[in-house]
Amino acid sequence: MTRSFDFDIENVKFDEQGLVPTIIQDAQSKEVLMLAYMNRESLLKTLETRETWFWSRSRQELWHKGATSGNTQSVQEVRYDCDGDTLLIQVIPQGPACHNGTYTCFTEGGQETSGDRFEIINSLEKRIAEREAERPEGAYTTYLFEKGIDKILKKVGEEAAEVIIAAKNHSHEELRYEVSDLIYHVMVLLREEKLPLDDVLNELKSRFK
Repeated sequence: MTRSFDFDIENVKFDEQGLVPTIIQDAQSKEVLMLAYMNRESLLKTLETRETWFWSRSRQELWHKGATSGNTQSVQEVRYDCDGDTLLIQVIPQGPACHNGTYTCFTEGGQETSGDRFEIINSLEKRIAEREAERPEGAYTTYLFEKGIDKILKKVGEEAAEVIIAAKNHSHEELRYEVSDLIYHVMVLLREEKLPLDDVLNELKSRFK
């Protein structure tokens, strides 16, 4: 894979209609948000503006994602695959990706989880991203994002203090509950600050070198 804003566009293989399929992925949660098509002009505009532009096959015109809805996508990384005939663009979305108002255009597949012990972290990260994008009324995560960084930081501090108290009480049940709350609020904080969880994991990994 080649990943750069400066890659040679001549390496991209457009089809007979001058288009290349483009996968849009959340740079933080790694959730696939949508599939669209780019032509040479929209790809150049994407690289220039660092926001996604596509070619509408139905309307036969360029379109800037979020131009009317405000749900723009800030481009973080652009890649093409080994054949050069598909693009992968990682973005930080400003709101839902789907015209139906949902975080992603892809529905749940109804598959069982893989049994990975960290699967719940992936699911939680996705749910937090959905809440930030869709802002459903009455959801606690929506409330945190709408209140902003000060409220989120206050909750992280409160939960950290409660973890300490639970540990001092030597209560596994209490500690399990409070650590879960702390992890959740820290992940909300990461989303608010646009810091991918992968960056934290890579930092941990680097400490073993």
